[in-house]
Amino acid sequence: MWQLQLRNNRLHFGKYFSVSLQRTLRIPDDGRVYPLPPGLGLFPIIDVASLAGSLPLSWHQHDFVVPVYQREALWIGFDGPDWRPNAVKVGAGKVNAVSGGTWDHVLHDQPQDYLVCPQQPWLDGINAGENLIRQFVAMPLGHGYSVEAQLTGVEEHGGIQLVVYESKPGKFPDEPPPRSSSPSISFAAAMEMGLGAGGRMKQKIYPDPFGLATWDETNYASAFVHLVNSEHYRELTGHEPPPTPISAQTYSAHGLPWFDLYDESLADVTAPESLTGIKSISEIDREKQVAGPDDESIEIDEEQIRKIDK
Repeated sequence: MWQLQLRNNRLHFGKYFSVSLQRTLRIPDDGRVYPLPPGLGLFPIIDVASLAGSLPLSWHQHDFVVPVYQREALWIGFDGPDWRPNAVKVGAGKVNAVSGGTWDHVLHDQPQDYLVCPQQPWLDGINAGENLIRQFVAMPLGHGYSVEAQLTGVEEHGGIQLVVYESKPGKFPDEPPPRSSSPSISFAAAMEMGLGAGGRMKQKIYPDPFGLATWDETNYASAFVHLVNSEHYRELTGHEPPPTPISAQTYSAHGLPWFDLYDESLADVTAPESLTGIKSISEIDREKQVAGPDDESIEIDEEQIRKIDK
């Protein structure tokens, strides 16, 4: 297993690959399909080992904490060189975000339950099929909103799970190729939160172009990222959580663009029936007769380009 380090609010897996959690605007859940929303800066990531307070029994010293406001959206950015790709599994709690299957540390290709990065520069939500995803939105556990609650019906773990696998020796270069003309792709409980399904947006999950035999399943690093609300963050750190930049006026205030990934030549990983049937937060709100900010309409400028905080 290779080294996992936290530097500058990025999780660094090995020498070249890193993962970030990016703030973003929550797209309306109104039945329409939206382009990808912009990046509004990195979420702070805190190493659990640095927290002096009493930690929940289920937490481990290699875990991480991210403060997220309820109903705030996020996307996961992958950063690494195109000459040395990695296989990456992403879990919404104990549910695989690509296949909808039970979380494990084994790579599967029938169906494919992992991403190949940085060909896949980001992941904004669970696989919904037909070149669509349902946006990641932080929701409290115990109320039936999370993907875990809907698919497993058992105790929710919440948070985000990540496992990054190296390739087998000799499959790709160990160092940057000389005079390479191909640049690196750089894109960068009641108080705990899980990932619910927000609005639908255009995003493909690409099939593995190298094949399952490329990846070394014995050589990997994993991380568990706990999503905590403001109250829990204060208890754990003794500090106020950073304010969210997101409001109904964020688009016009920042003049930030939307990005449509140029990927017409690539296919899309088929979504399983379990994930395509996930209820969105707005649908559950309607069942519960809960009024919330989901009903707000947001104007979208589709000519702008997604910006990524480096």
